[in-house]
Amino acid sequence: MSPLFSVLIFIGLAPWVSAEPIKVASLSTVLSDIARNVGGDRVEVSEIIKPGSDPHLYEPTPGDIKKISSVQIVLASGLGFEPYLDKLRSSVEKSGVEFVVAGSAVKPIACAEEDHHDHSHSHDAADPHWWHSIANVEAVTLQLRDAFIAVDPDGRSDFQANARAFEDKLKVLAKWTRLQLAVLPKSQRILVTSHDALGYFARDYGFQVLPVQGISTSDQPSSQKVRNLIQEIKSLGVKAIFAENIENPKVLQQITVETGANLGGTLYADGLGIGDAGTYIGMMRSNVTTIVEALQ
Repeated sequence: MSPLFSVLIFIGLAPWVSAEPIKVASLSTVLSDIARNVGGDRVEVSEIIKPGSDPHLYEPTPGDIKKISSVQIVLASGLGFEPYLDKLRSSVEKSGVEFVVAGSAVKPIACAEEDHHDHSHSHDAADPHWWHSIANVEAVTLQLRDAFIAVDPDGRSDFQANARAFEDKLKVLAKWTRLQLAVLPKSQRILVTSHDALGYFARDYGFQVLPVQGISTSDQPSSQKVRNLIQEIKSLGVKAIFAENIENPKVLQQITVETGANLGGTLYADGLGIGDAGTYIGMMRSNVTTIVEALQ
């Protein structure tokens, strides 16, 4: 038997060695997408929060806690977005699950002043909707890369390559976003939204946000706030107001009637949607396109 033939037989009979993927549970649709981009085949993501659902209203079920107890990493947004997070940590601490909290990788901005009071979702008055800044998503991409390497050192080169590839896509998205928004003069960069979720987007691109509700979709506006908002929309000559895929308060209809502003379309504020908006890049492209078409 030739040496080459012997080698081929050995290769054919040798068992296929493949590491088990890192088991990850995600409390954020955005983090689920980042994790899949960075982790590739070496990561298995279980979505605890599903696309199109309202994460502000979520509470962990016994089934969710059991599922989370069986994974190696839990991904959370942090900055108070998950008010149940400390309790969840306590519930699964014996299982040795590691929590990776995205908010610790970004520099948070403050909530609007009126959202600071009596708000269970705020933490040190931080706005938890960090993903509306592409730069923040780049930072979290590196955070997840390092977290995966810590659990699976053999996958270092894969995680590094995947993270670089996703960063490249984010840079293309950032350039595209600035080009799209360039058609809007400063006087038209006013976002009237269902709730106050676009603070990071507003900071990055020079918008003013006028939310109907506070940082959480559970924050209901007072009649005085609605009246003040209507007057402000009229005085600023705002052309359009925006609904959200998970939250369309009836007060929006009242505002359009009393101000003459149009309903500008639907934005994805608290996470990903389905279809074209089912990825982070798709969601951002959808939001930017909707904003530009409504305000220009």
